[in-house]
Amino acid sequence: MMKLIEPAIEYDKQIRAYRKEFLDCGDSSDGTAHLRRFENPQDWIDHVSSFRNLQYMLVREEDQKIVGMIHLSNDYLKRYGGHIGYSVAPSERRKGYATQMLKMALPKCRELGIDKVLITCISGNEGSKKAILKNGGTFEAVVYEPDEGINVERYWIDLSK
Repeated sequence: MMKLIEPAIEYDKQIRAYRKEFLDCGDSSDGTAHLRRFENPQDWIDHVSSFRNLQYMLVREEDQKIVGMIHLSNDYLKRYGGHIGYSVAPSERRKGYATQMLKMALPKCRELGIDKVLITCISGNEGSKKAILKNGGTFEAVVYEPDEGINVERYWIDLSK
């Protein structure tokens, strides 16, 4: 069983472990509201609670491990971003957590008044692409993001149905 919860200091140790795993492997930690910048989990929790966007952690109930994080925004990030950013811990990938986390987050987008959700992923990120498609994503286009020098795939999920 999995649960999607807002960050809380009770998960101090797990937040530190999640952050460390990404720092150790040098991977991006999308959907974490800049967790990598915060050594102290309480500082990060204060940061995410200071803005209107919503931050969640996907926690595996059996061991209370944070296996993923997802960030929802009702601010429309026009060209390269989207309403949702997410990541799965490198050690927990290819287990369906991204698909499950995204599915759990979509009703929260609807609560924010978002009827059409934009989600992007870097071209070649097949895991993210599969998670988006399994949740009803419809491909729009590939755009080049010049600051990062990457191609980004844009998908839409219609929640108005």
